Amino acid sequence: MPPWRFRSGDLACAMVIAVATATAASVVVAAGAADGEAEFDYRKLSGIIIPGFASTQLRAWSVLDCPYSPFDFNPLDSVWLDSTKLFSAVNCWLKCMLLDPYNQTDHPECKSRPDSGLSAITELDPGYITGPLSSIWKEWVKWCVDFGIEANAIIAVPYDWRLPPSMLEERDLYFHKLKLTFEIALKLRGGPSLVFAHSMGNNVFRYFLEWLKLEIAPKHYIQWLDKHIHAYFAVGAPLLGSTESVRATLSGTTSGLPITEGTARLMFNSFAASLWLLPFSKYCKADNVYWKHFFEGKAHINRQQCDEMEYSSDNSGWPTTLVSIEVPTVRGTDAYPSIMDITEDITSNMECGKPTLLSFSAREVSDGTLFKTMLDYDPQSKALIHQLEKYYQGDPVLNPLTPWERPPIKNVFCIYGIDTKTEVGYYFAPSGKPYPDNWIITDVIYEFERSLLSRSGHSFSGKPNNSSGDGTVSYNSLSWCKQWLGPKVNITRTPQAEHDGSDLQTRMNAEHHHGEDLFPNMTRAPHVKYITYYEDAESIPGWRTAVWELDKANHRNIVRMPVVMRELWLEMWHDMHPHSKSKFVTKAFRGPLRHEDCHWDYAKARCAFPEFCEYRYTFGDVHLGMSCRLKYSSTKLLRQYL
Repeated sequence: MPPWRFRSGDLACAMVIAVATATAASVVVAAGAADGEAEFDYRKLSGIIIPGFASTQLRAWSVLDCPYSPFDFNPLDSVWLDSTKLFSAVNCWLKCMLLDPYNQTDHPECKSRPDSGLSAITELDPGYITGPLSSIWKEWVKWCVDFGIEANAIIAVPYDWRLPPSMLEERDLYFHKLKLTFEIALKLRGGPSLVFAHSMGNNVFRYFLEWLKLEIAPKHYIQWLDKHIHAYFAVGAPLLGSTESVRATLSGTTSGLPITEGTARLMFNSFAASLWLLPFSKYCKADNVYWKHFFEGKAHINRQQCDEMEYSSDNSGWPTTLVSIEVPTVRGTDAYPSIMDITEDITSNMECGKPTLLSFSAREVSDGTLFKTMLDYDPQSKALIHQLEKYYQGDPVLNPLTPWERPPIKNVFCIYGIDTKTEVGYYFAPSGKPYPDNWIITDVIYEFERSLLSRSGHSFSGKPNNSSGDGTVSYNSLSWCKQWLGPKVNITRTPQAEHDGSDLQTRMNAEHHHGEDLFPNMTRAPHVKYITYYEDAESIPGWRTAVWELDKANHRNIVRMPVVMRELWLEMWHDMHPHSKSKFVTKAFRGPLRHEDCHWDYAKARCAFPEFCEYRYTFGDVHLGMSCRLKYSSTKLLRQYL
């Protein structure tokens, strides 16, 4: 998903949370013979993690001598991310990162490949200082270990996040390997898997499901899914794309790395996967036909088909115009002018005060209109048009830049953050410099809670969403999964922190009209962060769909939030327990589940949650909170949620 940021808690891209993974592989738990409950076994489940954009380690598979630097690249050396070599040999590092923008092949002097296993996604740059700054899934793995999860129950499926979907299969056979991973997990553990995908990992999983249709006989497709996948957790999914990808494509986003924005743009645009995150219209769909069978060996453009709402509504269903660009009124005469000609033409016209403001909607971004219009002013647009037509519009499986319908999986949970200031539109102008620094951002449009505002304070047109996004992906893109809910939805809002149910709000059987957002009219106490659950277990017999909205949960930090881990664990515990009494786990209360959840209440001079926690000093405790520990085992505490 949108670019990774090199600072603590910012690595977003990585994959869906191991919280439920914890549930997946758990211990054989005796649910209490004294209570007459049967013994049940969690060890049959596996948790499969699909990381997001820039959330997998890449390692060198070449020998590259770096002049004027004490560091060289040798096979298996870390490339993404080795901060030492990035600082000392940036040109060599770029050779190992860049791909050919037209055919996605490696640089002639160096190539990199994704690492494998859990270590590939836990920390990108292990080290005493850099490790915590680049940590992704390490804390979640620790959580799983605390609950007794076995090592082979958590399976990471890293991939080369630089490649477009078709190249993942063509070069690395990634989707064949992913299919085998599910089948081996079933054979090894005897039960289906839980899928956790974060950010762009959800795009990868969507493509896998469509690819699978072409590999399995239609009558066996649903059977295969039911047999191998128990639940799918989509965390921070950019279901309609992300505007940050436009910024990275046109001006560059460093994501906290010690490189210039121009260098970041050069690198980002060499990855055809960057277009996988482009924003697109919710009103435009692609023909859902198995092109592979009918156009085998033939070039075919899988173009979008838009309904009348696309042309009668504003901004393709987005809150405002996505991209506005100032261009010279008089264009150059050549179809592909040189960088110097472009610079001179733009500079001279701008000096004459003759710029023209061109605006582009989400549809015009995803169908290539934006890049074709810029072709006279930006030489890189030619490569972007090639990538878009070859790897997306011409993809034999599907055009990924189209809305996603609910996947045919029994249990689907869509989880994301809201109410964070998020970029939803940009204004660009020529800088007068050559590529890749030939565009600058003159203004940014943000959504914040239920309003739109600009960085400059200038007025603009738009229609704000019911909420704002998670700091990276806008609300309308994250909340598209609400369209997967049925006509009657149960809505519950509770505090994210442990609570006794006194601030619980519910609305049963709320009406939901397809194509419209579902937003409850519920109150909020000041300074309290809530989680809102939208749950539907009735519209499709045997299937459950849930959407969780977490206040102020940042896109890049949501996989590190204990509240998400807690809710995933409780949901899976409840779901798999033979004596569960409801379709979803109760929201009536939330108590501590681990010793770490207990803390000292200084106002009352005791441990908080005295019904669950007690003061129990152990040698080595350095403050009162560390001595607050659970009274009972986790098994006994979990039984309350049945």
